[in-house]
Amino acid sequence: MKEVILMIGANGQIGSELAAALRIKFGNENVITSDIRAPKEIAEGEIFETLNVLDKEAIKALILKYKPTQIYLLAAMLSATGEQYPQKAWDLNMNGLLNVLDLAVELGIKKIFWPSSIAVFGPHSPKIDTPQYCVMDPNSIYGISKLAGERLCEYYHNKYGLDIRSVRYPGIISWRTEPGGGTTDYAVHIFFEAIRQGKYTSFLSKMTELPMLYMDDAVRGTIELMDAPSEALTIRSSYNLAGVSFTPTQIAEEIKKILPNFEISYSDNDPRQAIADSWPKSINDDEARADWGWQPTFDLAGMAKDMLENLKTKLK
Repeated sequence: MKEVILMIGANGQIGSELAAALRIKFGNENVITSDIRAPKEIAEGEIFETLNVLDKEAIKALILKYKPTQIYLLAAMLSATGEQYPQKAWDLNMNGLLNVLDLAVELGIKKIFWPSSIAVFGPHSPKIDTPQYCVMDPNSIYGISKLAGERLCEYYHNKYGLDIRSVRYPGIISWRTEPGGGTTDYAVHIFFEAIRQGKYTSFLSKMTELPMLYMDDAVRGTIELMDAPSEALTIRSSYNLAGVSFTPTQIAEEIKKILPNFEISYSDNDPRQAIADSWPKSINDDEARADWGWQPTFDLAGMAKDMLENLKTKLK
């Protein structure tokens, strides 16, 4: 049986690159992307549909039209933006997920992918080598919605047998898309500004250590999880996923090895600092490694080199 993918929220940082990888794997005709607005460019042979994830009937119509075997639900309001619009963030993140879960049960969708985040951890979670199971007390509306979403995913798996799979993404770093509204996006913006301006003002303090993952690893890991046999998976809430942890100072030092004149400064009292301070510094992902063979490939030096090489070309 051929796989047909419907991706909801495909225009964001992860969606745009994940969709490209899925098209290579399954073919353009078998990957339908959707978002609330059309992307700037739609290549020949690509299928895109305008869709609001809060419109349940519109989602149902797309499912009936294309008959997907898998749905990737990526539509969400991220951490920093969510703090500005908490009610909208809750509505989008929760009701969008509920719409897809209900329709997946009703219409017999084979697999669902929904991303969670390290934002599910909070001030009382262990900060170093944060385990899969621990105290989780998120204090951002984004983290609260993601934790509630994890519980819903496991509930729908246990109650209805829905094959839903998830990872807790750390900060994702990519040169292909501009930074969005996330707390970890400084680690993308710093590279763009290094090429454009030769300097960057970080909204996080110099010693703020956060877990990060290069986009190539994030995309590969997501597809590996979706390809894993169902019986191998022991976690139906969301798997911890780790790459490399670093501070703004450490990333600036790597940039200076390639761009010696790069300068970094730090702003005070940015509201994103409080969010970052509540998150882990490093993640333990033993369960993902054991259950489906997860293994990151990029370290900080390799990531910085690849980012700057590609951005030099992109931003000419």
